[in-house]
Amino acid sequence: DKTVSLRKDLSEMHEWITQAEEEYLERDFEYKTPDELQKAVEELKRAKEEALQKEVKVKLITDSVNNFIAKAPPAAHEALKKELDVLITNYQQLCSRLNGKWKTLEEVWACWCELLSYLDTENKWLNEIELKLKATENVQGGAEEISESLDSLERLMRHPEENRNQIRELAQTLTDGGILYELINEKLDKFNTRWEELQQEAVRRQKSLEQSIQSAQETDKTLHLIQESLAVIDKQLTAYAADRVDAAQVPQEAL
Repeated sequence: DKTVSLRKDLSEMHEWITQAEEEYLERDFEYKTPDELQKAVEELKRAKEEALQKEVKVKLITDSVNNFIAKAPPAAHEALKKELDVLITNYQQLCSRLNGKWKTLEEVWACWCELLSYLDTENKWLNEIELKLKATENVQGGAEEISESLDSLERLMRHPEENRNQIRELAQTLTDGGILYELINEKLDKFNTRWEELQQEAVRRQKSLEQSIQSAQETDKTLHLIQESLAVIDKQLTAYAADRVDAAQVPQEAL
């Protein structure tokens, strides 16, 4: 019987739709690791593609039902037409929901990758600060050399705050959705702790270098005064020698 055959095809398609909904849309997903998240993105992509491939079967069923209705007595029309309409509606909803969830998870994955990229950039900057702080631990030389070290450190510290803001926003977006909650919090705690420690150490180093510059400037000033004084004494001694003044007549303060 053609009606039985058509109803069997409709029933099988309904079962497949229900199974797909249960497996990909109604099941609770927990993404505790990046691998789980990436696997879910790939699974939904495959499910979306599989659903689209079923379009051919839905069209064949639709054509078969419509051809049967065109030839069958009116009494057989209504029930089959209603079943077909329900199938088409459910199928279209399934495709739409699978596509929507896949796109959402793709955006989540992109958000995670972006967060990692920003963290990598900022950690490289923190590495540079660490190296700079080590290089300025014991700066040798006068005020000019120390001033150059201070300027170099200050230039490095003039780093855009925007990257850190992006990290906070991306992390908040993910954790609000319960995505990779523990992993993200762990990474952020580690990053923020390191950031704060290096910022504080940099401020201390800046103050230390400023004091070293002041001390060096005072030392340079004292040396300059001594050199000037020695130059005056040297001139006096030279003048005495030129006038062939007897050593006994040289004032005591000039000796």
